[in-house]
Amino acid sequence: MEIKVNFLDNLRVEAKFDDFTVVADQPIRYKGDGSAPGPFDYFLASSALCAAYFVRVYCLSRNIPTDNIRLSQNNIVDPENRYNQIFKIQVELPEDISDRDREGILRSIDRCTVKKVVQTGPEFQIEAVDSLDDDAQALLIAAPAEEASTYIVGKDLPLEQTIANMTAILANLGMKIEVASWRNIVPNVWSLHIRDAASPMCFTNGKGATKESALCSALGEFIERLNCNFFYNDQYFGEDIAHSDFVHYPNEKWFQPGPNDALPKEILDDYCLSIYDAEGELRGSHLYDTNSDNKARGIVSLPFVRKSDGETVYFPSNLIENLFLSNGMSAGNTMAEAQVQCLSEIFERAVKREIIENELVLPDVPAEVLARFPHIVAGIEGLEAQGFPVLVKDASLGGQFPVACVTLMNPRTGGVFASFGAHPCLEVAIERSLTELLQGRSFENLNDVPLPTFNSMAVQEPNNFVEHFIDSSGVVSWRFFSNQADYEFSDWDFSGSNDEEVETLFGILAALELEAYVAEFNDLGAPACRILVPGYSEVYPIEDLIWDNTNVALQYRRDILNLHRLSNEQLTALVERLEESQLDNYTDIITFIGIEFDENTVWGQLTILELKLLIYLALGQLEESLERVEEFLQYNDNTVERVLFYRAMEAALNVVLDEELELEQFEHNFRRMYGNERMDAVIGSIQGTVRFYGLTPTSMKLEGLDRHLKLVDSYKKLHAARANAYRKK
Repeated sequence: MEIKVNFLDNLRVEAKFDDFTVVADQPIRYKGDGSAPGPFDYFLASSALCAAYFVRVYCLSRNIPTDNIRLSQNNIVDPENRYNQIFKIQVELPEDISDRDREGILRSIDRCTVKKVVQTGPEFQIEAVDSLDDDAQALLIAAPAEEASTYIVGKDLPLEQTIANMTAILANLGMKIEVASWRNIVPNVWSLHIRDAASPMCFTNGKGATKESALCSALGEFIERLNCNFFYNDQYFGEDIAHSDFVHYPNEKWFQPGPNDALPKEILDDYCLSIYDAEGELRGSHLYDTNSDNKARGIVSLPFVRKSDGETVYFPSNLIENLFLSNGMSAGNTMAEAQVQCLSEIFERAVKREIIENELVLPDVPAEVLARFPHIVAGIEGLEAQGFPVLVKDASLGGQFPVACVTLMNPRTGGVFASFGAHPCLEVAIERSLTELLQGRSFENLNDVPLPTFNSMAVQEPNNFVEHFIDSSGVVSWRFFSNQADYEFSDWDFSGSNDEEVETLFGILAALELEAYVAEFNDLGAPACRILVPGYSEVYPIEDLIWDNTNVALQYRRDILNLHRLSNEQLTALVERLEESQLDNYTDIITFIGIEFDENTVWGQLTILELKLLIYLALGQLEESLERVEEFLQYNDNTVERVLFYRAMEAALNVVLDEELELEQFEHNFRRMYGNERMDAVIGSIQGTVRFYGLTPTSMKLEGLDRHLKLVDSYKKLHAARANAYRKK
């Protein structure tokens, strides 16, 4: 994690990281102002807080109340060496806690991350640099030996060279990549989480049998998502980019809807229209771009090459971002390598969907076949040793597709987790299934996997597939575990050179009478591609283009960002549109309008329901306000502070709306209960002197929205690189 430090007045300094700011000072006796703890005080507190966190997690998982649990830490200083200290952590536990849980709580403290890092002994490297924003890719991993040259199946270059190439590309783009976490809980299964230090919303996960292959995976995914703009899906780019020569790519085209909002003739082709507009209901306005918020410019569309005949077909950017998520994206050392990965993932997800929704029963991979892959067997045995039975399945549906499945069962909770992987080589497909299973997970995380079900409707529900797509955490059918397989095991092998595998995989699509559309990207310095297979590779239902389109944000974004400037008439119109829209009240505003508010603020927690509530308060419509307050308190999960504000609001509104009561009769005790500051805000909101309590003023210029501006700055780096590459052509 990158922590940037600013020098304030006197001895005060501030550290900024993610969405937080920490201020440190020195005591007056050390010439400070005593306005904040000192840096070493924060260090001491961090281990106590970390210990308390692990106690809390342990107790929450076992429904043990922490009201009567007390924890303290003392540091005992060696009089002859003040840097030699003992941290003594003591926990006071109630008598009714069992001996087993007492031991469990002490063991949980022993897992404290701060403690483990201190005990291991961090290495400090101190250096002067010309610019803090220069390449920091050395933070990713220790440099491999110069002579190291590790090849793995499917990669056209050694892992070490791939890492060097990809980190150089990101550094040249001005992306400062840092590792947020590593995981290696069983043999030969590694995963990590990387992110852009300047814009932590840009992150990816990687997985592999070694730490180097996992890092390659994470870097490749990062580059693929930069090339395909995935980090910026649905986000507002701001007015500068919205009115620049191009918004997404220099080769994009903009088309105006036809008469009566008809689809432009220049977009899609007959094959695609038969899928996306089968009922003739799709209109031009459904396809306006969410990122630019510039409807006057038309429908921004991106060129894809039709695989069957090489013709260029323009796909609206809005259609892609609404339906495909990250499916069908990849980067590699060569374009063929990228396309093999891309097509493999398309098959993985399509076959997974068919298996789960049709409740198919897969054959086991025989033990003698698994024995050919000892590094995979070692990982599976590591899980089994921890008490997690593992099933390895052939998901090729009789040798049709290059897909495998590894399923974990958790006897502690009854949950199951089915992970799929695909590649023309069976060994790689199984390895990917296993590493995907444990990507970013600890053994404790495996306690959260869902229970299997005999309820076919729950399995076939569209959002279940979305959950499977995002992190494989969807529900699977109990029928999946029958020993009566629907297919015989196939010892399949689609492997060859990457060029050969590309043709094989496209051939499978052709045999299914599916059309593929390919976009290739080279502007950022690495081969990357996006492949769309209409009617096959979508993640969300096609009808979402009409009924759940992300560009609904265009109807509300401007008004919501200008909320404090709207007249009562404009507020009335806004809340009426929200009520008539049938939008889910619990949709958060971040998702709704594509603005990355700091999640630690009221804006960051705001939902459509609370927005309506605040508008009704601003309009003085108190009965409607009380109705929404009651709904908020019944169902919403918000911060303690915000919930208390609305509890106080509920009490005050009940008094104000009762003709026999006066607020003055209760105000004294309301203030004793909820505090003066909170009650001033409540009463001011009711009387109209306080509007939109907790929401800082914003506008379409995004001033003050630092988190979102970091994301926009990240995108501007890509925008500039693409413009520069286009000028050189």
